[in-house]
Amino acid sequence: MLSPEIINVWPHNLMSEFIRINHCVSLFPYVSIDTEFPGTVYHQINIPRHSMESLSPAEFYAMMKRNVDALKLIQLGLTLSSSDGRSHYSWEFNFRDFDSDRDLQNPESVSFLKRQGIDFLKNKQQGIESWVFAVLFWRVFAWQGKELKWATFHGPYDLGFLVKILTGMELPESLDGFMMLVRGFFGDEVYDLKNVVRVFGLGGGLEGVARSLNLERVTGKRHQAGSDSLMIMRVFFELKGKCSEEEMNRVLQRFKYRLYGLS
Repeated sequence: MLSPEIINVWPHNLMSEFIRINHCVSLFPYVSIDTEFPGTVYHQINIPRHSMESLSPAEFYAMMKRNVDALKLIQLGLTLSSSDGRSHYSWEFNFRDFDSDRDLQNPESVSFLKRQGIDFLKNKQQGIESWVFAVLFWRVFAWQGKELKWATFHGPYDLGFLVKILTGMELPESLDGFMMLVRGFFGDEVYDLKNVVRVFGLGGGLEGVARSLNLERVTGKRHQAGSDSLMIMRVFFELKGKCSEEEMNRVLQRFKYRLYGLS
C-alpha cells in the first residue's frame, strides 16, 4: 500500500522519527534520497551549464566539490520502500544551516525554492542542526546501510552533501577518494536513475521521466526533497515493472556506482 504522507522532521520529532526509521529499515531494503540546496555558484569556465556532459568525470567532480564545499544543505528527503514497492515511507528533514540573508547562494535557485514552498526563515529559526542529523543517521545506517539498495536521480550533489554532513568535512580532493567514502557509507548498491532510465529510452529530469511513465505526484511539489525522494522511488519500481527480474538485475549490475557526470 502506497502511503502518500511525507513526514516533516524538525528538532522536536527528530529522535522519534529516527527510532521509527531504525525499526523500518530491516523490512524496507530500498532507500531513495534527494536534497535541496541553494543552487550552484561555481561553473566550468567557457562551458555552458547545459553542456556539462562534455566534462570529464574528474572535471565534473572538481566543480561539484567546489560547490558542495561552499554551500549549505537546506533539505534532505528520504524514502524507504518494501521489496515489492507497494509500501513507502517518506521523510523530509529541514536544516537550519543555511541563512538566506547571508550565505553563498544562487539567487535564482533560492527564489525558485521559495516559490515551491520552502520557508527559509522557519528553517533558520526551527530547523535541524546537520551535525545532530549526522549522528543519528550514522547510528541507524552505519551497519544496515551497506545491506540496502540506494537510489538517486542526478545523484552526485545529493551524495556529496550527505557525505559532507556525515563527515563534517569538505569533500575529498579526488574523485576516487569521494567514491571510496560513498561505498564505505552506503555499500555496494548505489544507483543513479538518470543513467538507468536511458536503457528504457527515457531522458531528461525527474519530472519529465515521471510524466513519461504516467506517474503523478501524490503529495508535495517538485524540488521539495521529501516529495522528490518519493518520486525517485516510484520511478525505480515503475522501471522494475517493465522487465523481468533477471533483466532488471542485469541493468542494475551495469549501473552500480555509475553516477551521472562522475563515470
